[in-house]
Amino acid sequence: MQFHNLKKNTKNRKAKQVGRGGTRGKTSGRGTKGQNARSGRKKRPEMRDIIKRLPKLRGRGKNFLKSRLEKALPINISRVKSHFKEGEEINAKTLLAKGLIKTRNGKLPKIKILNG
Repeated sequence: MQFHNLKKNTKNRKAKQVGRGGTRGKTSGRGTKGQNARSGRKKRPEMRDIIKRLPKLRGRGKNFLKSRLEKALPINISRVKSHFKEGEEINAKTLLAKGLIKTRNGKLPKIKILNG
């Protein structure tokens, strides 16, 4: 057996790397100066800037305060009294027949009878 034929039982251990640039040296793979070379760099993606410039479309738009519900048709009770007799039935059909209301889109509207 000669000296150059001998083999180790265990391999050499490499030095443990630490998170301070380690083996990179000088600029640590970050190129040279500027925003990209600094720690904690945060560059906004280009697409995000484009998204930020777009107008926001939210809510119910320009008609926000308008009600979605069908509004009731107001009728004064004095007009109803002049067209109907005592004890006569008052409903949407009879009001339509007497000409006090008109149909809306071919349907009978909701009615609100006002006192006055």
